[in-house]
Amino acid sequence: MKKHYTYIIAIVLTVCCFKASAQAPRIPEASSTQTIIQDFGLGKVSITYSRPNVKDRVIFGGINPYGQVWRTGANAATTINFSENVIIEGHSVPAGTYSLFTIPEKNEWTVILNKTVKQWGAYSYKEADDFLRFKEKPIYLDEKRETFTIQFANQTTKSSDLYLVWDHTAVAIHLQTDDDAQITANIDQLMKGDRRPYYFNAIQYYYENNKDMKKALGWVMEAEKSDPKGPWFKLWEARIHLKMGDKDAAITAAQAGIELAKASNDEEYVRLNQAVLDKAKS
Repeated sequence: MKKHYTYIIAIVLTVCCFKASAQAPRIPEASSTQTIIQDFGLGKVSITYSRPNVKDRVIFGGINPYGQVWRTGANAATTINFSENVIIEGHSVPAGTYSLFTIPEKNEWTVILNKTVKQWGAYSYKEADDFLRFKEKPIYLDEKRETFTIQFANQTTKSSDLYLVWDHTAVAIHLQTDDDAQITANIDQLMKGDRRPYYFNAIQYYYENNKDMKKALGWVMEAEKSDPKGPWFKLWEARIHLKMGDKDAAITAAQAGIELAKASNDEEYVRLNQAVLDKAKS
């Protein structure tokens, strides 16, 4: 009986402790934390950082003095993870996680990838642990950005721009994938089997990355046989012909694409094929 009573008391205490923990008052952080994840090539880029506000302060040259290492955010140092190898401003960077520090100057910033992660601020930062340093020119913005923001822009299958934006200042960092050879090999492997699920992505990758247009055109012609009523492959046929300099063939393909799109009431592909037609006729 005593053991049974002790067991019940233990359960009651556990439940009470859980409720007390769950109901504990919370206070929001002055600088909220954000994690952004961007698909990039065959991998992903993940960034975790805290987002301070301007709050009527002088930012660069003020609370962030020129010439001093900045955590590139607030609270813990900003971290950036690459799941695959990448190229940053022409420098090869292996997959892994790095701290992202910067040194703001009025006319030039130093961007730093540091091998030590989980740092609080830049207080324990050591230049000896840097993996990479490079320079960027800051961009003046007419419109004020109240909250510090890191964002991706100009995304393609093999490149992207990473922007650091705060107050009236932006810094752009150019990233490139380091996996074109692997992607091409993957496409070659996939196209040895049932190609139908992979036509669209393979054609688009070859087109956007200026690879073998004759091979891409061959895939388009095969894809059209498997989907003769689809205006999308006519669109890619027209685009590839135009890139290869054959305007007449591009016009013929785009006109056929417009007719197929009209027949299926697909206004989007009417518009897309018409844009290629107009370009080919110009």
